Amino acid sequence: MFWILSIPFLLVTSIRNFLYNIGVIKSHQFNIPIISIGNLDLGGSGKTPSIEYLVRLLSNNYKVAVLSRGYGRKSTGFILADYNSDAGTIGDESMQYYKKFKNIIVSVDSNRVRGINKLIKLNSKLEIVLLDDAYQHRKVKPGMSILLTKFNDLYSDDNIFPLGNLRESKRNANRADIIIVTKCNSDINEDQKKQVIQKLNISDNQKIYFSSIKYSKMVYDKESSKPLSEFKNIKFTLVTGIADSSHLINYLNDSGYNFNHILFKDHHNFSDSDIIKIDRNNLIITTEKDYVKLFTKITSSLYYLPIEFVINNEVDFNKQILDYIQENS
Repeated sequence: MFWILSIPFLLVTSIRNFLYNIGVIKSHQFNIPIISIGNLDLGGSGKTPSIEYLVRLLSNNYKVAVLSRGYGRKSTGFILADYNSDAGTIGDESMQYYKKFKNIIVSVDSNRVRGINKLIKLNSKLEIVLLDDAYQHRKVKPGMSILLTKFNDLYSDDNIFPLGNLRESKRNANRADIIIVTKCNSDINEDQKKQVIQKLNISDNQKIYFSSIKYSKMVYDKESSKPLSEFKNIKFTLVTGIADSSHLINYLNDSGYNFNHILFKDHHNFSDSDIIKIDRNNLIITTEKDYVKLFTKITSSLYYLPIEFVINNEVDFNKQILDYIQENS
């Protein structure tokens, strides 16, 4: 039944991509390096930690801006993050970037062409724009396109929505310059990598990398931090409003933690009744993305557990990114 419902979705996205491919609908190019990070599926592939990795790689030597759609925000149009911003005005992921990195520009605009033009106009020293979740936003032609796919849920094994979770045909992976297989086990071996490469059937002009998630040994609140291991013998409540909580849950279970899980949908806007439900617990650990929406509403015993994006062949990956920046600056 679902395959029938997928046909209109496939037709619309295929026609749209075809019109872009032949130039009937124009894509805009810019004179500064633009790196797009996105995926083919509906979410949970690790875009936020991958953006943060690129920020760490680039922001010490270049003036970097991150431009997101600002999913879930209550505002509209172009907004430049400042001290008055919160998750309601710029979205949870953008708020996370703004709180975490003081040496970058954070902005939101659903119209990426307008957003980039405004960033360039407002910041004469701007050198790089990172586009968050922009693989399908073809009005901008990025200089480099990075496509993410989860190790346990490869786009090659998936189908178009609603039969599966793909936003467009898996054939459109050919637009990517780099494909990163995310959420791999840290001990992934060469045979497993070869199997994935065969499944994805990447072209000769594409590079593939494998990455994993590393959880911090510390949890943080507004003012301090403490080792996660201090909660080893204390039951706590885990609160998540992300696309895929399974990796975090498995990590905590495998590490022997005792917790109760309260699950919300991705980008959930926490209501007063949600806060009452959460705040009756003595100790709460949440994700960094959820923390930026909760820390003003829950004033005590709320901590977040950061994650880090770890990529295999880091030297090669960094070199490919930096070479592109240097050649196009």
